[in-house]
Amino acid sequence: MVYLLTSLEVKLLEDELNKIKNESAIEDINISRYDLESDSLKDVIDDALTLSMFSDKKMIICDNAYLFTSKKSDDTSYLEEYLENINPSTILIFLLNEEKLDERKKVTKLIKKNGIYKDLSIKDIPTYVKELFKGYNISVSDIKLFIDRVGTGLETLSSEASKIMLYKDSTKDITKEDIINLTSENIESDIFTLVDLIVNKDKENAIISYNKLLLQGEDPIAIISTLANKIRSIYQTKELYNLGYKENDIAVELGVKPGYLYYMKDTLRKYDSKTLLSILEKLIDLDYNIKISNREKENAFELFILEL
Repeated sequence: MVYLLTSLEVKLLEDELNKIKNESAIEDINISRYDLESDSLKDVIDDALTLSMFSDKKMIICDNAYLFTSKKSDDTSYLEEYLENINPSTILIFLLNEEKLDERKKVTKLIKKNGIYKDLSIKDIPTYVKELFKGYNISVSDIKLFIDRVGTGLETLSSEASKIMLYKDSTKDITKEDIINLTSENIESDIFTLVDLIVNKDKENAIISYNKLLLQGEDPIAIISTLANKIRSIYQTKELYNLGYKENDIAVELGVKPGYLYYMKDTLRKYDSKTLLSILEKLIDLDYNIKISNREKENAFELFILEL
């Protein structure tokens, strides 16, 4: 069998890889791993065609399988021939940390026809989190709270969910208090809150939110930089949507996850592009002025908020 697995999330690729390995009962001694950025595709196919020394089945894993994209790659004729006559005793798996395939390529058409292609991208973070808490009772609003607190990184979501489930294993009921008491709050959620307050010129609460970040040990320059990057990302995403780009194309263009874009949709509707750009320009000026004039960092940002 031949697989092509694609995702921007390395965790999802590795999870699917382990699933295939366990379902096929393949032991580590019968697994080979290649990196197609440095290893020859011909060597991979030669390996796939040979019998395993230790078992009747073996697995070959190929990282960085850019040969299925528009990027330049090795001669794929060896693989094309192999896909027409697959060795049944070899499980050959290609991993691609990207989503956009070159559908015009013969090798892409053949692997979809004769192999198994899986796009493992997460396009709906709340549904992913709900699946993480499978077997436990958690409300839709508490799922949103959980995401707001820990961010959208799959590794963090998974580890924080495991922590809560371990604590609530006896009752299986997860409450708002459990999420607040058991999870570590991610600065990402505080930055989103600060963006919202600044865009809406809620100066009093913006200063409170800013001081909360300072109490958490965040540096004012780092806050300004993170805030500017977040506003830039929202602005660019909004503009690309306005130009008619699809989610996957925007994800590739900006180097973000499609699941992150799904979660951003409500945020994008709230903000005006002109306002975002104006605030971004002011933040860039603020950052520059602090660095060249040695202005008091903490007070400079508070003054920026008050002058909005």
